[in-house]
Amino acid sequence: MEEVKTISDLAQLGAGIAIGFGAIGAGLGVGVATKGLLESISRQPEIAGKAVGFFLVGAAMAEACAIYAFVIAMKLCGMMG
Repeated sequence: MEEVKTISDLAQLGAGIAIGFGAIGAGLGVGVATKGLLESISRQPEIAGKAVGFFLVGAAMAEACAIYAFVIAMKLCGMMG
């Protein structure tokens, strides 16, 4: 019975690591995308509308990584099938 508890503890540790790296990656991705957006708009203000559209696509892709990490963490904790 102790072995099952150890595996569960390790799964929860893995879930914490997964969501931690997922959040760090998404935060860095959105930060870099925001920096690029602001630099491009400051250099060429006339492309603001088009640049914001590309920024939103990039930010959504970065946040998708965090959502995948959250799903993996939920699976490791046994909260999902």
